[in-house]
Amino acid sequence: MSATAAGGGLDVLIVSLGSTAGLRDADEELAASLRRAGARVEVAPAARPAPVRTMALTDLAWARAARAAALEALRTDGARRVIYSTTTAALLWPRPGAIRFDATAAGNRPGRHGFWQRPLERRRLRAAPLLLPLDEGALAELPQEERALASERALVLGLAVEPSGPPPPQRTLDAITYAGNPRKKGLDRVLAAWRAARASGAAAGELVVAGASAGELRRAGIDLAREPGVRDAGRLPREEYRALVRSARVFVCAPRREDYGQAQLEALADGCVLVTTPAPGPYAALPIARRLDGRLVDDDLATALGAGLAHPDPAGYAARALSELAPLRAQAIDARVAAELVPRLAAT
Repeated sequence: MSATAAGGGLDVLIVSLGSTAGLRDADEELAASLRRAGARVEVAPAARPAPVRTMALTDLAWARAARAAALEALRTDGARRVIYSTTTAALLWPRPGAIRFDATAAGNRPGRHGFWQRPLERRRLRAAPLLLPLDEGALAELPQEERALASERALVLGLAVEPSGPPPPQRTLDAITYAGNPRKKGLDRVLAAWRAARASGAAAGELVVAGASAGELRRAGIDLAREPGVRDAGRLPREEYRALVRSARVFVCAPRREDYGQAQLEALADGCVLVTTPAPGPYAALPIARRLDGRLVDDDLATALGAGLAHPDPAGYAARALSELAPLRAQAIDARVAAELVPRLAAT
């Protein structure tokens, strides 16, 4: 049976939280993959709510926006299979559906930040006919008794990752980091490691900081103008950002928690050597980075950065990275969507 035939007649609604560009891209990519499998797909984006002061209120505002988007879309066709993108989008769902998620409130909303989300999330995960974690690590963060129940209904489906273009003849940047949400991404720790690497002579070129607005940097107490050898690229269109990644020798990061790590996977696809600290969370790139070169995964980020910049075989590292990424290449994701996701959605 062809991929198109497998999905023929299946109507799917993706309720997209879309609180970040990465989430929006992921939802559009899933929709495109389902369409290639023959399904008819609509993406219903939640309207961005006004900013509020706490994480608990932020999640409530987004959950209400996702419910409104789902209700509006279901008015025209109530028979659709529904995929809620993130557990937050599912918290106030108008009806059960599949849940796609990189992390759960059980893992990334500790204490008061998730006081109402965690118990409601447990009920939604029990009621969902299908769970679509991006990585096995997302399930591992659930309480043990919930994990076994969730595993029976889970299909791990990562995000497609591809090289963004041909590698340049020469990489002109020493290093790049992605700093959207600077504190969570550990930008302060990256800058400290960069200063130490420059002081030791291990780094002499330029570190580019991308993905963070001036306001985000200011709220994090970071002034890049005071950092020697650092260039602030700010927020960039995706194509420009990936072009910068292709020009860098090293992608360096020090997340305090990583819910998936798509930026790191993309950097590996574009031939960067990945230098990172270990981090809690379902960090999909972490085991890959350890297999590629364990010296470059270390809490002593300055030493690891020096080793990354002096890597003896960056071309061989890049080739092995692409081999590690084979299960996440677009063709592999499309095959899994057609062979496994479409039939399981149809059965819900």
